[in-house]
Amino acid sequence: MEFLRAKKNFFKREWIVKILIFISLCVALASPIVVDRDNPYNREGKDIVLAIDASGSMNSSGFDVDDELSDGKRLSRFELTKTIAAEFIKKRLGDNVGVVIYGDFAFIASPITYEKEIVSEMLSYTNQGMAGQNTAIGEAIAMSVRAFETSGAKSKIIVLLSDGEHNSGSISPKDAIKLANEKNIKIYTIAVGHEGEADEALLEMIAKESDGEFFRAATAKELKDVYEQIDKLESSKIKSRDYLLKEYYYEIFLLLASILLLYLIYREIKR
Repeated sequence: MEFLRAKKNFFKREWIVKILIFISLCVALASPIVVDRDNPYNREGKDIVLAIDASGSMNSSGFDVDDELSDGKRLSRFELTKTIAAEFIKKRLGDNVGVVIYGDFAFIASPITYEKEIVSEMLSYTNQGMAGQNTAIGEAIAMSVRAFETSGAKSKIIVLLSDGEHNSGSISPKDAIKLANEKNIKIYTIAVGHEGEADEALLEMIAKESDGEFFRAATAKELKDVYEQIDKLESSKIKSRDYLLKEYYYEIFLLLASILLLYLIYREIKR
């Protein structure tokens, strides 16, 4: 009698397990998700283009060796700038970001997009000197303006970083500023390196005439602080259905069903 009672209890437990497996599989197939409660059609943010100097002078070392950034290695200004810029990009959850690299000429390394991981990855592939050894600041601004061609944001910002003087390119900084002003694009300029290395007067003029701001950064820490200040800039509405953030949880229920199924198989083998 005790044996029959135990057997009856087992079959009862077995049916409960089977029911749980069935429910778990149904829930997994339904693919439960958690959706970002923010309205995806009214996302706060701004469009930002980081114009980064990749000229010969950016190969200089000694731009503040930060153990957290360099892992004890002596990195160039360009490598440290890339690391700090990548951190800035990844934190811009509500913004669209693009990257322009410039030297003798300028090119769009990454178009303006909300896919921050892709922008950071594209930035990691860039190298100092790949656009030449000189500094074409006018070309950098003009190419950054071109990057905004498909932008629908009201707030458009260029963050121009340089450690040298404008000495290359067919577009003058003054002509480039006019292009930016026509598109209502603000330019925030950053002079990196020791005092006197960058053309601070030119960078100040660019920022002033485009209604932006000028910053100095002699060390990697100061550069991080500058990007933190830029983070406090005004936002605008960016309308994009692609901002709908979803988190899928079907894996949890699929795992639960698998564990319960393995339990039944184990019990069947023991019988």
